[in-house]
Amino acid sequence: MSHAVVEPPAVEYGHVEQAMVHFDDLDALGILHNARYALLLERALTAYWSDRGVAYQAGRASSPDVFHAVREFTISYLAPVTGTGPVAVHFWLEHLGTSSARYVFRFHSLDGTTTYAEGHRTVVRLDPATLRPAPWTDTARAIATTLLRS
Repeated sequence: MSHAVVEPPAVEYGHVEQAMVHFDDLDALGILHNARYALLLERALTAYWSDRGVAYQAGRASSPDVFHAVREFTISYLAPVTGTGPVAVHFWLEHLGTSSARYVFRFHSLDGTTTYAEGHRTVVRLDPATLRPAPWTDTARAIATTLLRS
């Protein structure tokens, strides 16, 4: 895996965020540990939303939309990430409901030639007081709509 900073290829839908694979992300075989993919996806999504003002800042939520839970996470591993350095995380929304959203994602090389893993993740926005599903705000809907694959 190259350590050079390379811009990921442009995508027709969704967003591509770079994630850094560190030495402690590797397993005994020197490949990215399977459990780290969820963490790297979380970091990519957090960076995307944070850049758009939806984040935890100074210990407080900037928006009620940050209070959500993962309902489902599936992943298929297609090729090993061998070593440290940046990988590209391409994600988009397949569905945006009243209180839920279904992301589809793929991890790939920065040049786009190798897909390492792909899957989906469903989240549900929750009311912090009741822990019941709650609707996304208009702000979150406006941002999320840009991620929808048409």
